[in-house]
Amino acid sequence: MRVLVTGSAGFVGRHLRAALRERDHDVLETDHAGHGDVLGVDVTDPLAVRAAFELARPDAVAHLAAQAFVPASIEDPAATLRINAGGTQNVLEAARLLADAGVRARVLVVSSADVYGAQPPEAYPLRETTAPRPANPYAASKVAAEALASAFAHSFAIDVVVTRAFNHIGTGQDERFAVPAFALQLARIAAGAEPVVRVGNLAATRDVLDVRDVCDAYVRILEGAGQAGEIYNVCSGSAISMREILRRLIEIARVAVEVREDTERMRPADVPISVGDAAKLRAATGWAPRISLAAALRDVYEEARTRVPLTTSG
Repeated sequence: MRVLVTGSAGFVGRHLRAALRERDHDVLETDHAGHGDVLGVDVTDPLAVRAAFELARPDAVAHLAAQAFVPASIEDPAATLRINAGGTQNVLEAARLLADAGVRARVLVVSSADVYGAQPPEAYPLRETTAPRPANPYAASKVAAEALASAFAHSFAIDVVVTRAFNHIGTGQDERFAVPAFALQLARIAAGAEPVVRVGNLAATRDVLDVRDVCDAYVRILEGAGQAGEIYNVCSGSAISMREILRRLIEIARVAVEVREDTERMRPADVPISVGDAAKLRAATGWAPRISLAAALRDVYEEARTRVPLTTSG
């Protein structure tokens, strides 16, 4: 199977292309900044997206390219909407035009559990039938992308599937996100830095997966599992507090630390709890997470250690 991957140089993209190649699929990588074998494609440019589709003539498309950092969406909502919703529109339109030319591709539109926002207690664990309540521009942009996917599925019979992935961690994740930020601070402390970890909201509880399990779900869908026009949660079904995640990382790092709240790491309208139900995905694909949270956290910390000198002054 020939798979076109947008945003292939990103955190999830790197893991997804590895997962696809492990299954002997041919991967055409695209990213905003092309380099080497990676084709440069700005998803906000419809002509560039169309050209990539015409070049690849893919059997499947994994649309990962996005502005995924919530604080950045608050700083620039218009840019986030342009990339996340406008980019999805361009990908779906390119798939439609290619289908008109006789090449039909399955399209995976990657959304986010952030679309659910804060829900009443009886709504948990969250199911795909739960009405979205976006609490930030990033989540709103993903709701718009989902709506476009549904519209193209129903209006043009595009074989498009949407996933709502809950929090996922792993090697290569940007340190702007909480778990790699914790790990990097602890690695610096282990190397001799001031024994202080600065944190945001530790009371928030999250459904956390290893990114490799998330990519396994994506590969199954790209290979044809799941129904066009449907949405699937990708989640573990259990929640853990950020405080407990930090405690486990401290235990892995074996360092004594002081934990300090940092107002700059706090998010406005932070959702207090996020935990999902993956029964629909399991039924459609046979998927289940395989990698424990303990193993995922160890991997994140060990990678952080490789990024820190053996000694540091702070």
